Amino acid sequence: MILIIIFPKALNSYISCVMYVTLKKVCELFTKIHKFYILCRSEIPFSSSIEPLLRSYSSHFFQSNLKIIYELGTSSLHFNLYSDMSSNPISIQSASTRSLLRVPYNIIRPVYEKTSFHRSVIDEIGNSELREAYAHCRVITRSHAKTFYLSTRFLPNEKQRSIFAIYALCRYIDDLVDEAFDINQGREINDNEIHQILDELRSRLQRAYVSGIAESPILTAFADTLKLYHIPEELPLELIEGVCMDLNKNRFQTFDELYIYSYKVASVVGLMTSEVFGYKDRKALEYAIDLGIAMQLTNILRDINEDLIRGRIYLPLDELKQFGVCEEDLFNRVCDEKFRALIQFQIDRARDYYQKADLGIAMLNPDSRLPVYLARMNYSRILDVIEKDIFRVFDRRAYLSTSEKLAILPKAWISSML
Repeated sequence: MILIIIFPKALNSYISCVMYVTLKKVCELFTKIHKFYILCRSEIPFSSSIEPLLRSYSSHFFQSNLKIIYELGTSSLHFNLYSDMSSNPISIQSASTRSLLRVPYNIIRPVYEKTSFHRSVIDEIGNSELREAYAHCRVITRSHAKTFYLSTRFLPNEKQRSIFAIYALCRYIDDLVDEAFDINQGREINDNEIHQILDELRSRLQRAYVSGIAESPILTAFADTLKLYHIPEELPLELIEGVCMDLNKNRFQTFDELYIYSYKVASVVGLMTSEVFGYKDRKALEYAIDLGIAMQLTNILRDINEDLIRGRIYLPLDELKQFGVCEEDLFNRVCDEKFRALIQFQIDRARDYYQKADLGIAMLNPDSRLPVYLARMNYSRILDVIEKDIFRVFDRRAYLSTSEKLAILPKAWISSML
């Protein structure tokens, strides 16, 4: 105690060391999980006869790391390994302990980004221009899609980079219209500029497909991705069409209209990424469309308040009428049983699309299933947050904390292995 009073810097140094070691253990744990996943995929011949052994091995793996998890103070997490053959989930539960994984990401990030696990994704690229282009795309993905970015960490490096390029392109297009912001130039733009930039982007995309020539970091990375994977040219062009609908359409009369919009702004993204993930049956693409629809319906429910501020209503107007809700009720943020029933109907429909999409994940290449399961499970759980307190959609944006996102990892891992 006297030492601490006389030398307060000693205490600060001690705390810093503890924090560093703690965060380092977080990185070590994820590296272990990743290596274990790759080991099972690449070195263990998976078959029905090996399935019980693999489940036993996975259970032993997570049990052997519970001490690390506990030391990190993650007992607020719920690690459950469920399968149709297991009735004894591994579980850590506590109401009193808050997880250190709730520490702001900007504290954990510097430690994590020093690991070779993180740096190799970009550093292994020989061409400096491509390195900078993919690094730029990764920053965009990390900044704007934390749930999605977390999921990509379990992809092979080459696939990670391509997913970053696709996401960055999609985000660039979306921000042009939704935020009137050009992330390439880092400035706000007006309506006339939006149309001009989108026309130029169409031409640049077509040039990238034909010649592989690109002028911006995002298109440079995307053009390189096109050399590795066959992404049909009509898909990014359809995305532009869908995003442009927001320029002149802020109401949807029926769900059929909303479906077309959702397909163009979300499902085509799933179709593009599916070419990177790889699949054994083209029917997987039909389920990728379903997953895109499900995620867009989730976005709509999550962003109701933000869209109202912009004067937009994405809920089908005929369904508002069906439940006795009018536009004025939405703009006045009226919270009653009619609104609750309307939102519950929307939640149930989105869940139906998630369930249909599950059939397609098993058709993806083995090394890509875990990231897709993680994205699907975490995104669908946003519906659970909304459902718990439907009226809160008017005053907050439903989301999952870092610990909640990580809690689903073991279950997603088991699902990807079956």
